[in-house]
Amino acid sequence: MIKINLVREGRAVRGAGAVTGAPATAAAPTSATNILLATGVILGIVVAGGWWFLVNRKLNERKEMVAQKQVEAQRLEQIIKDVEDYQKQKDSLQKRIDLINQLKQNQKGPVRLMDRVSQDLPDLVWLDRMTVSGGLVTIDGRGLNPNAIANFVENIKNDPMFEEPDLSSVLQISAVPLVYGYTMNFHFSYVPKTEVGEGGAATGTAAGTTTGTTGTSSTAGKR
Repeated sequence: MIKINLVREGRAVRGAGAVTGAPATAAAPTSATNILLATGVILGIVVAGGWWFLVNRKLNERKEMVAQKQVEAQRLEQIIKDVEDYQKQKDSLQKRIDLINQLKQNQKGPVRLMDRVSQDLPDLVWLDRMTVSGGLVTIDGRGLNPNAIANFVENIKNDPMFEEPDLSSVLQISAVPLVYGYTMNFHFSYVPKTEVGEGGAATGTAAGTTTGTTGTSSTAGKR
């Protein structure tokens, strides 16, 4: 005869039911945690994406700004080069102008000097050679008598453009016809001596505007 304890089995069954039902109640917190984690990940991705977008936008703006600055720098470099070329051309042109003005000034000196000497040259006297160096005039010439040569020296002395002349020699160089040779030195100035005396000081200097020898052979003379 078999006996079954229904009371103990019922308790066991109820206990088993209680044990098997416990995992079902613990599943709810796990799902909420997963949702929170997923939400956090999504928010992190959205924030990271927004930050990357802003950084990329700023980077593109900086690149565009750098490109504009480079274009502007190239434009300014070309302008600077054009200005430098213009300055070089201006300097070259100014040098040419100064040279032309200097040549004109140099041309005025000998012409004016020859004009004054020609005016002071008396009859019976003529020039063979006249040289100018540093404001010093040297004349080699001939005359038919010493008195005519002396008159020439006196005219040079009284000319306001010339300083005191120095007649270094008067020599007879020919008997038939009777001809005398002479050599005379004197300084000249572009400022007349009368103006120097009135002003108290010369406003210019006795400048030799021609250097070397102005090989002026004049057979002119006034006879």
